[in-house]
Parts: sequence; C-alpha cells; structure tokens
Amino acid sequence: MDKTAQIPHTTIQRLPAYLRCLLQAQAHQMPLVNSTSIAEMCGTNAAQVRKDFSYLGELGTRGIGYDVGELIGHMSRVLGIAERRKAAIVGFGKLGGALLGYSGFGERGFEIVAVFDNDPAKIGTSAGGLVVQSMNDVERILREEEVEIAIIATPASATQQAADKVVAADVKAILNLAPVLLNVPEDVAVRQVCLSTDLQILSFHLAQGGKS
Repeated sequence: MDKTAQIPHTTIQRLPAYLRCLLQAQAHQMPLVNSTSIAEMCGTNAAQVRKDFSYLGELGTRGIGYDVGELIGHMSRVLGIAERRKAAIVGFGKLGGALLGYSGFGERGFEIVAVFDNDPAKIGTSAGGLVVQSMNDVERILREEEVEIAIIATPASATQQAADKVVAADVKAILNLAPVLLNVPEDVAVRQVCLSTDLQILSFHLAQGGKS
C-alpha cells in the first residue's frame, strides 16, 4: 500500500502550512532547513514536524536537514499539486468575484478555468479573462474543461442545487463556502469553509480572555 495513503488527517491539514513556509524559505534563498527552523516558521514544534514528515517517506539527512527544493517537490506531489489542477467558481457574487481576482491560486498549483452564475446581467460578461457562464451550462462546461475542483460561492438557498450540478459533471472535489451542509455521494470530497463559524470561534476566545 502507498505509505502516503496512510497519512493521518491532522497531518494532511498541516501540510499546506509546511509547504507555504518552505516556499518562503526558498524565496529567501535558503538551500537547507531543519525541523527546528520549519517549526519556527510554521508556529509549531520540531517534534511535530518530524512526526508529520515521517509519514511522507525517507526525507532529509540527519545532522544536515532537508533540501528545500527537493522537499517542496516531494510535498507538492503528496498534495497532488505537482501538476496544475483545474478549478471552477460556481457563483459570481462578491465572494466569487474576489476569488477570481486572487492570484494565489496560480502560485499554489490551481487554475480557474470557468466561472458560473444565474444572473442574466452577469452571464456573458468578461471577468478575469473568463466569460461568466450560465448555471444551465455547468455540467457541460465542467466536463469539457476537465475541471477537478468546484468552488461553490452561491447564496445558501442555491448551494445544494449547485452541488448537484457539479456532482452530475463527475467532479469529485468541492470547496463549499456557503453555510450549508451538502448532500453528496461518498466518493465526492467536500471541504467546508464557513467564515461566520470561524468568527464565532474567535469571539469565544475573546470572551474567554475577557473573563476575570
């Protein structure tokens, strides 16, 4: 069995942060890093870094550290972004528009190839080098463009319907930005991002800190 298939979910959640720190190290022309320096950059501890990296195979040299370029390449392969992945934005409101203008996707191995909305005033207009397409054409265009990831940024009332169209196009990965739990087949991976929930968690910490 592929060892990377056995990586714990908590470790997988930390891998993008490690990759981000390694890219920063590369930008600062650091050829080598050790677990301590990675931990300092990522806000964790060296023991955690070494444990997480142990799931990725034989990496680094004892007493020397990790080659930054090699580690970036290996981690990119583990995350499945060594080759660019195509994504689409479903819902072109303020949030969808902001996402389309975000340059970080390309820097992290993702290419936005399509954007959809159901507003007749937006359909057919140009945005970010793409033409806003009708929601009626979601399934066809996602198949034609070979989209692998759908980013759903629709109003909550339209989210499940949008997800149904995405699933019908055989897209197996969804990033859901609406505060709605999706009903999708078991083979479809869903990552739920809810800003209001995160704000409430931050508010909790503020409330706890304010107690005497």
